[in-house]
Amino acid sequence: MASDFQDKVVLITGGTRGIGRALALQLADEGALLALNYMSRAADADQVIAEMEARGTRAVAVAGDVSQPDAARDIVAAARESLGPIDMLVTSAGICIPGPADDVSWERWKTTLDINLDGTFNMIYAVKDEMIERRFGRIVTVSSIAGLRERENQVAYSTSKAGVIAITRCVAQAWARHNVRVNCVCPGLTETEMAHTLSPEVHKVILENTPLGRIGRPEEIANLARFLLSEQSSYMTGQTVVASGGRVMLPG
Repeated sequence: MASDFQDKVVLITGGTRGIGRALALQLADEGALLALNYMSRAADADQVIAEMEARGTRAVAVAGDVSQPDAARDIVAAARESLGPIDMLVTSAGICIPGPADDVSWERWKTTLDINLDGTFNMIYAVKDEMIERRFGRIVTVSSIAGLRERENQVAYSTSKAGVIAITRCVAQAWARHNVRVNCVCPGLTETEMAHTLSPEVHKVILENTPLGRIGRPEEIANLARFLLSEQSSYMTGQTVVASGGRVMLPG
């Protein structure tokens, strides 16, 4: 049986590290054509592209700042020129700068919202017209359980991730009639570079409050994103799916 991803063009922001990289490696094995966006670390991008090509798939690295609308459109244009129209988008680029609630600077607020929320908006709106026109699109946004619960030391981050959930629901409702499905992954603490912006003391508290007693692996979150991109989730859109080791359980 053919893979849902064979010859599909998948654009992943933040695709050269963490969850984005883990997902790219999975989809490479299923025949996807991959465009991996990164901000500045070209050496990391080159290494991941080499891994993709070793798996026998076509892949390109596309530098660009998702927080800027023109740059987001350029990222999409470069991916399209190299691989073809965008079938699937995953917005996993993100930033977290924790700190006390009474010490949130405008610069920290603006940088966090620019990348996490504006970046999600910019990328979605850079691909949505061609998806609507072709009557096919699969989008997975990456939020966080910080967008579902209060986080006094993550005011900007939590706010930005709550916004990601909201935009996911709104555009999913708007574009379902065009066969464009949009869903959101909400990870708990996951073993990525971002996790280490938190102190060891905070890690200890999180583990004590996580029923499974550990943090997540990037591959586990990638598994969920893969499911939401695939036709195994064909009756799902506008959903927020939590993978947090039980630390956050949504009401039924």
